[in-house]
Amino acid sequence: MLLSRQETEFYLKDLETPIGKAINLTLAAMVLISSGIFVAETYNIPDSVRFQLHLVDSAIVIIFAVEYSLRLWSAENKIKYIFSFYSIIDLMAILPFFLGMVDISFIRLLRWFRILRLIRFIDRKFLFATISTEDGMIFARILFTLFAIVFIYSGLIYQVEHPVNPQNYGTFLDAFYFSVVTMTTVGFGDVVPISELGRLLTVLMIFTGIALIPWQVGDLIKRVVKTANQVETACLGCGLAFHDVDAGFCKRCGAKLPSRRVD
Repeated sequence: MLLSRQETEFYLKDLETPIGKAINLTLAAMVLISSGIFVAETYNIPDSVRFQLHLVDSAIVIIFAVEYSLRLWSAENKIKYIFSFYSIIDLMAILPFFLGMVDISFIRLLRWFRILRLIRFIDRKFLFATISTEDGMIFARILFTLFAIVFIYSGLIYQVEHPVNPQNYGTFLDAFYFSVVTMTTVGFGDVVPISELGRLLTVLMIFTGIALIPWQVGDLIKRVVKTANQVETACLGCGLAFHDVDAGFCKRCGAKLPSRRVD
């Protein structure tokens, strides 16, 4: 049975119905698998295994391309969708595959941004459904943001430095190690990029570490302090568990909170 444009748009965005959950959980799993394939390809694996991984990754990219086409077709405002944040991320996930047929080596750098597709599900509390508190969600988002940025930088620096500096950037783990010590401004100095683009990426890593990590940690500390001033009073309307001590109504849905028993 063919779905209408409205039904297609609904199921691609829906995370509540069984069909919507199945579609989006499958897409999230494919993002993780493709990211794992990228990492595995940086190691010395047999050619037969590498070929099989390439086939799996190609199939995933084709599915992503079909998904993007369906999202574009079902979007009510196609121009707005094309220039939306998620659309740009989706394009970055599939362009390296199709443009790779042409000799444009730098376009391969975009493939490391594919993990950002998971942001769509994190914003909707899909991947972390077992986390019930707002603070837990914020903490999970902070961890994912830090991991995604380090992952992307690691892939980029590996892609740039491995061809000219394979001794220091032999595998993804080498690049990951360099990214972590650079972004945390530890800078042991035992791994140093030699290409101009590699050095530029290193500078960007340092700036990102200086700007991002204190901001994310500061946001987390503010949430912890705020939580310390809250009590557990479950809202009967939406289920939100924690509210301010003097709150009489739920800050999420506005329902009257049950009276708290004072021991």
